[in-house]
Amino acid sequence: MKAFDPRRVRRLALLACGITLPATALAGGPADIKNWCAAVSQRLNAITLSRCMSAELSSGDGRSVQGVPLWHHDIAPRVKPALLKVLVLGGIHGDEGASVSLVFDWIARARAADVDRVQWRMVPLVNPDGFLHRPATRVNSRGVDLNRNFPTADWTSNAQRYWIARTGRDPRRFPGPSAMSEPETQWVHKQIEQFRPDLIVSVHAPYGVLDFDGPPPAPDKLGSLFLDQVGIYPGSLGNYGGVGKGVPVVTIELKHALKLPGTEMASMWSDLQDW
Repeated sequence: MKAFDPRRVRRLALLACGITLPATALAGGPADIKNWCAAVSQRLNAITLSRCMSAELSSGDGRSVQGVPLWHHDIAPRVKPALLKVLVLGGIHGDEGASVSLVFDWIARARAADVDRVQWRMVPLVNPDGFLHRPATRVNSRGVDLNRNFPTADWTSNAQRYWIARTGRDPRRFPGPSAMSEPETQWVHKQIEQFRPDLIVSVHAPYGVLDFDGPPPAPDKLGSLFLDQVGIYPGSLGNYGGVGKGVPVVTIELKHALKLPGTEMASMWSDLQDW
């Protein structure tokens, strides 16, 4: 077997995903909120420019490979102290636009809540480079699957082996040259360390199941999705957060990558509050 060459693999991954711009992909993404919202609204019919702007997102210090801010919104508890701190992540895979729509919807619902003992940190789009690329890509602009790049205990021993043996070197699931090699993953890791969530909700698509990792109890359902624990992968957030850190991770796999009915978003929100 040839020695692993991360630069060659990245080039192949980018080509396989249709990314043909020089070296990386998206050069000079939108760095201010108005341009970012305009770009997002062009990709998602459910998110208008005004709706995106009304979410009052903050940029913080997170940036993608191409320098696009990783915008987020913090919602302080109405009654202090908070009983629970929840980190919600959308758009880890850039071609799963429905996950971005869901987080925007939940930002509005959390802000409108009458009684709230929960502190929220909502991140609509963790992978803006993949999302804004034409066409959108699962991986970031260096061809890395961010949900295989977290520093799990088994990353060094199993991540590359799993990628080669179990996925056939699928470029959509390339875990990167090393754990936490990507700035987007580094930023999410930093949120976990500094925000110290009691629960992480990671939104994906389109397998139509509800997954859970970490200390029980798990939710039985969210909306029309029912619990089906599919297991963990080297470098996945469920593995890192739920198994490694002992923080419950709810992974929502929406039924469709781009479309999500408003009734389903409301039902999921209601079930999450009940749980």
